[in-house]
Amino acid sequence: MSIAELFKKKQTVYSFEIFPPKKDSPIDTIYNTLDQLEGLHPDYISVTYGAGGNPADKTTIDISSIVKDKFNITPLAHLTCINNSREDISEILGQLKERGIDNILALRGDFRPDIPPKTDFRYASELVEYIIKQGGFHVSGACYPHGHPEGENMIDDIHNLRKKVDAGAEHLVSQLFFDNSVFYSFVERARIAGINVPIGAGIMPVTSKKQIERMVSLTAASLPVKFTKIISRYEHNPEALRDAGIAYAVDQIVDLISNGVQGIHLYTMNNPLVARRITQAISSLIAD
Repeated sequence: MSIAELFKKKQTVYSFEIFPPKKDSPIDTIYNTLDQLEGLHPDYISVTYGAGGNPADKTTIDISSIVKDKFNITPLAHLTCINNSREDISEILGQLKERGIDNILALRGDFRPDIPPKTDFRYASELVEYIIKQGGFHVSGACYPHGHPEGENMIDDIHNLRKKVDAGAEHLVSQLFFDNSVFYSFVERARIAGINVPIGAGIMPVTSKKQIERMVSLTAASLPVKFTKIISRYEHNPEALRDAGIAYAVDQIVDLISNGVQGIHLYTMNNPLVARRITQAISSLIAD
């Protein structure tokens, strides 16, 4: 089933994101994470692209297959193009098709100073268009409530997002944000621009100060005063910061669902405990 179809069947689609194990860890380490996430009944699980965009690495495909075949959950396989040629992408698509994985999150990917970027695809919209032309796939795209970190302004960012949708993206999932008003404003702008596909809200529970500093630097997300006070008060108490971060994420989700958000996409950071506590707190809100 396509991710877009899920949004037609449910009032609020609830999903998780996981990532492949580190290079020095066996893929089996992801089994425990998936075992514990399965009982939480997400509508789909997205799997990030591993090994810094190395086309020879099949970890994302392998994990997506496990999600689909062992756990009977719809996988959304991430695919980046910044370090992949047209031939690389064609090979990966062939592997995905062989495994019966037909939902793809098409991304440009992040620049890495140690790897010269490929030039066949400059933007995610070009990757979306290429995947659609191959046939047999449903494509999702990423969106940035604060604007893309490399973008000049929100107007251009919305314009570029419209290109993804026009190229064939059926569903959008947002990067993290900590101020719901930012997300609401972004969705309003997207709708005015004619972007009418489902938009899921990306929520990341904060479990450490280091984690949030890294993610903010990558996504340009702003931090509300309420949130910074939590970090400041509990940064030296890991357990308290985790609990406060979970509570803040739950508060965000309750407000989002109350305001009719179409989807909640939880960045689990491969932490089943955090995902479980949040899911239990909102289970009655997402039950259809």
